[in-house]
Amino acid sequence: MLPGVEVLREVGVDAVRGLGPEEVARRQAQFGPNAVSSHKARLLPVLWHQLRSPLLGLLLAAAIASSLVGERGDAVIIGVIVAVSVGLGFVNEYRAEKAAEALHSQIHHETVVVRGGRAASVDVAMLVPGDVVELRLGDVVPADVRLLEVTGLQCDESILTGESLPVSKGTASVPVGTPLAELAGCALMGTVIRVGSGRGVVVATGVRTEFGKIAAGLGTHQLDTEFQVGLRRFSLLLVSVAGALTASIFAINVVLHKPIIDALLFSLAIAVGITPQLLPAVVSTSLAAGSRRMSRHKVLVKRLVCIEDLGDVDVLFTDKTGTLTLGRIEYMRAVPTDGQDPDTVLRWGLLGTENSIQGDQDAAGNPLDQALWRTPAAAREKAVLAGYSRLAVLPFDHERRMVSVLVSDGSGQATLVTKGAPESVLERCDDVPAAAREALAAEFAAGNRVIAVAIRPAVTEAAVIRPDDENCLTLAGLLVFLDPPKPDASAALGRLAALGIAVKVVTGDNPAVAAKVCRDLGLGSGRTMTGPEVDALDDTRLAEAIISTTVFARVSPEAKARIVHAQRRSGGGVAFLGDGVNDALALHAADVGISVDSATDVAKDAADVILLEKDLGVLADGVAEGRRIFANTIKYVLMGTSSNFGNMASAAGASLFLSFLPMLPSQILLNNLLYDSSQLAIPTDNVDEEQLRKPSHWDIAFIRRFMIRFGPLSSVFDFVTFAVMLWIFHAGPAQFRSGWFVESLATQTLVIFAIRTRRIPFFRSHPSLPLTLAALAAVTVGALLPATPLAHTLGFQPLPGAFFAALVCMILAYLVLIEIGKHFFYAAASAPTHRHARYGFHRHLRRRAAYFSTAEHQPEHTPTRP
Repeated sequence: MLPGVEVLREVGVDAVRGLGPEEVARRQAQFGPNAVSSHKARLLPVLWHQLRSPLLGLLLAAAIASSLVGERGDAVIIGVIVAVSVGLGFVNEYRAEKAAEALHSQIHHETVVVRGGRAASVDVAMLVPGDVVELRLGDVVPADVRLLEVTGLQCDESILTGESLPVSKGTASVPVGTPLAELAGCALMGTVIRVGSGRGVVVATGVRTEFGKIAAGLGTHQLDTEFQVGLRRFSLLLVSVAGALTASIFAINVVLHKPIIDALLFSLAIAVGITPQLLPAVVSTSLAAGSRRMSRHKVLVKRLVCIEDLGDVDVLFTDKTGTLTLGRIEYMRAVPTDGQDPDTVLRWGLLGTENSIQGDQDAAGNPLDQALWRTPAAAREKAVLAGYSRLAVLPFDHERRMVSVLVSDGSGQATLVTKGAPESVLERCDDVPAAAREALAAEFAAGNRVIAVAIRPAVTEAAVIRPDDENCLTLAGLLVFLDPPKPDASAALGRLAALGIAVKVVTGDNPAVAAKVCRDLGLGSGRTMTGPEVDALDDTRLAEAIISTTVFARVSPEAKARIVHAQRRSGGGVAFLGDGVNDALALHAADVGISVDSATDVAKDAADVILLEKDLGVLADGVAEGRRIFANTIKYVLMGTSSNFGNMASAAGASLFLSFLPMLPSQILLNNLLYDSSQLAIPTDNVDEEQLRKPSHWDIAFIRRFMIRFGPLSSVFDFVTFAVMLWIFHAGPAQFRSGWFVESLATQTLVIFAIRTRRIPFFRSHPSLPLTLAALAAVTVGALLPATPLAHTLGFQPLPGAFFAALVCMILAYLVLIEIGKHFFYAAASAPTHRHARYGFHRHLRRRAAYFSTAEHQPEHTPTRP
């Protein structure tokens, strides 16, 4: 690795001025966007996603074979049905991809870059090699950067190396060939600044970075949720079942001397019939519709899959300020120590402002400092403050929890002013009066926020301030601020509790203040832990302590992230809500990071979900919407794995004793298409309140049990239909197929009204109007087809009126039997006792990759570095 000076020379940039606008434009054209993935919806990839199904390939092959042996009618019918099925899936998935693209267009990640001699925030995607970037606490490193300056810089590189401990960084060169984990002079794209700050020059962007090389190999399709991963695994189970049925049915039909091509097509149709083909379309439609509804509830999700993750949350860690409190911090008063007066304490507090001592409230960033400058007393002090000059600053950090400023008055007398958390400041003071400690305890007990101010004389020659200088201080006094609880916070906490979510407060504030606010809002009766207590526990004991703890106070950013990690390892979904720089690490660590529109850029960049209002009630709306989407999707799954399974088992059984195929392959596919089409309205359905009261998550064992229990119930009425058609109506092959087609479609479609709810009887839960109309329309079309001019082409024959009377009786009996089955099934069903951590390394890598995403297509080649 080259020294920093040589790197600057090689990339052709001045470390002070940075690149000029013309050079930036030239390099952007040369190297493209600084991105590793694309979120633009594209027609061909979405179409290929529909066409790549192995079963679809088999069906197309069977259609070609039918045509070659003269069964061109069947070939055309199969081709049309496959085309319509693919078209439905394509339209819905493309709409979902467009919704995801719209979400991405509303989210921008920015980084601080020096260009033309000025520091400015630019979109991460616009970075080019040679840019000089500033790195701050909580930032995601925007590219591969050769470090030029560092101040206690440490990076979390677990996304690249899997190492959980932060890595210290410097500016020294390392030998060529040094392993990735030991590149101490570089900050690598996708890693997170855990401690300190730094400045460096970009040496690689996009897919040319170390992170980009890994992320590019994972593909650019939307991230999969745990639910989607479970669906894929369950689909493999269905494919194996379908494969076994296909092989056995084909063999049996060949043994029974039935036409080989008919046996093959029938077997393949059985395989397709048992598989819920439009499940991806139902999931995509649900997510896209959910994102639109959530935006109306003032919840913006960066990626569609975050919606289902949000519904899976059962523990929420949240900060206090602005979430449980109004967030409008107001300065109340100064409490002086012996020999001081309130105005003097306020003056020292104003001089100890990190960003400004001239009353620039915007530059003073810190809300507490802004509150100081807003007070009328500050205006009276401006004339006095003008006589001071700033000599040096030691910025605030979350380890020291203090800021120190060296100032000089008009006579040249230098004073070190230290301001910060009372516990930190007081332990560095000499002879703290007992009255001051009593006053501090009283303010904390009242729930007020307090800042301590201390001073000591200093030598004017000092050019810098070191942490060792913050000693032997004299306490000047206390600055007291008020941030009252939100009037609606208690009700919002009640809503979250009703949703089965345990809320825990993680704050840098004083334990007594945080506990007082929580008590006032009725938030649990758990214990309060401090940062040092958290640090003293190993991960196992910390996970155990989290269960009984409601408030974590005076915790560092690293401790916040560690708390979240510990909870995630215990299982369940974990969300973190924060809006400050010190929350960024925990937001990255959570399953769902949540921030607000008014948050710092660092926090918004780290979050998956943005609340347009910092209100737990808005968050409760988002959680409920996530669970509503899951509940509606699972309705389709339960139907597809029970009634389809039963119907296909019936077809397999019937083929053993009938001299003809019980249903033609094209009829099975048409039945499946009509049924699936009606279920595309499921995302609009209403969901019972009791289904929203606990986290939703994938449970493959539950669905398997449901399939085994309810599938045979469908087969019972199929065989009743067989008996009616053969022994009462003495039906031939065409009429038999017509009768079973209508009965099969009617029962498996109308059963949605019973399966969609756990309530008994089912009519106590009201379905949505679109679902009702879609289901009735599918059944009506199926019932009318045997009487239409298309009947002969489709292999149907008109049915007698008496059949429909028998059909109504069978449907009613079927629904009653389903209700009885529901009673016993749900009475015996129990939730899983333990849930393991859900997501692996690759999922978090792909989640980070979405941070570096543009609408432009990403090149597959790797251009040379500058």
